[in-house]
Amino acid sequence: MTRTVLESKTKTVVIGFDEPFCVIGERINPTGRKKLAAELEMGNYDTVIKDALEQVACGATVLDVNSGAVFTNKMAEDPRYADNNFVEPPLMKALIEIIQQTVDVPLCIDSSVPGALEAGLMACEGRPLLNSVTGEEERLELVLPLVKKYNVPVVAISNDDTGISPDPDVRFAVAKKIVERAADFGIPAHDIVVDPLVMPVGAMASAGQQVFALVRRLREELGVNTTCGASNISFGLPHRHGINAAFLPMAIGAGMTSAIMNPVRQVEMEAIRAANFLMNHDANGGEWIRFSKVIEAVEQGATFAEASAAATQSAGGRRGGRRGRG
Repeated sequence: MTRTVLESKTKTVVIGFDEPFCVIGERINPTGRKKLAAELEMGNYDTVIKDALEQVACGATVLDVNSGAVFTNKMAEDPRYADNNFVEPPLMKALIEIIQQTVDVPLCIDSSVPGALEAGLMACEGRPLLNSVTGEEERLELVLPLVKKYNVPVVAISNDDTGISPDPDVRFAVAKKIVERAADFGIPAHDIVVDPLVMPVGAMASAGQQVFALVRRLREELGVNTTCGASNISFGLPHRHGINAAFLPMAIGAGMTSAIMNPVRQVEMEAIRAANFLMNHDANGGEWIRFSKVIEAVEQGATFAEASAAATQSAGGRRGGRRGRG
């Protein structure tokens, strides 16, 4: 069976066909978050620390770390700050260092800047997931050597120089191309996690059906693990969390093994916990029973994040606790 192994300093997470669904927390991302971007510009990591703790307490077993910040004030003073190649590498290093001091879970290094990817790889303890490579020739030649050099798995996004195709057969062909090119570098298929690209169902009625079929095909024909940006399916629609919560178990049933998503949302996490149980990826329902205590606390007035953190602490877990500086 395909197993993609991720590691922090002391923890191992396996993404696999017979493993519980891997939740990759998406919130440490300044894109579209003006408050977070402004804090990072001032060297303030309070929100990063809060988001790391909450996401892990709520069930994320991997955290995505995105360094795509725009430093507006610094840009006005120094034109170098208009260049992501200048801003992102040191920011990625700083983010990873503070997150690793805060929680002990594997990380997903997320940037379009190769220098930021390598800065993250150099700062990471363990074996992170690299996010991402596409089928674009330039990107393949920049990213795959990093994947090989640091012996890490990589997210492969199914678009290429022609853009994102609405045709699922084309997206499959791009994924296959990436897997084959990775093999040329000596990178095994089990270290490729394909994102088949989820289209918004509001714009394309067959978007859900497309991705379910693609996930099955990627699993059966290429033998790779899969991921997605889960909230893409509901983009532009009202009550998005209800759609996401329906989509995720259906994707899991089709064979999807991970998603980059917001774990601080009870309805989505409840759907994933139930799906793990129904897929026989939760031995004796132990995780579902533990999660039911969180639901009960929410019903009594706690927030989902508060109830999740309390449950982790009462169980003696340290997955959301800060580790002392070395």
